[in-house]
Amino acid sequence: QVQLVESGGQLVQAGGSLRLFCAASGGTFSSYVMGWFRQAPGKEREFVAAINWSGVNTRYSDSVKGRFTISRDNGKNTVYLQMNSLNPEDTAVYYCAKSPVLSTIKAQYNYWGQGTQVTVSS
Repeated sequence: QVQLVESGGQLVQAGGSLRLFCAASGGTFSSYVMGWFRQAPGKEREFVAAINWSGVNTRYSDSVKGRFTISRDNGKNTVYLQMNSLNPEDTAVYYCAKSPVLSTIKAQYNYWGQGTQVTVSS
């Protein structure tokens, strides 16, 4: 059974930076595609970023491209989301998820963490 645990979310001022962590256990982490999604109050959960098993291939939503960076350490079973130049529109619960394919589509992710809250104040 795969388990994903996010951490690193907190209150930050606009223009600031945060690094989110997602620790995985169970299964073979190095073979997974990992993704980050976010859900703001009253909105659908949306794709943020994804990374393939080796870390060579990545995908980003247009809203975060150039500001966020996804990376992974297979030796530590951890995926990261470095978030820079944060703005209040980035406020959401951030979730990590696992997929068999590199995808931006939520339905293709079959394991999810519980989420970590990121709040950006203006």
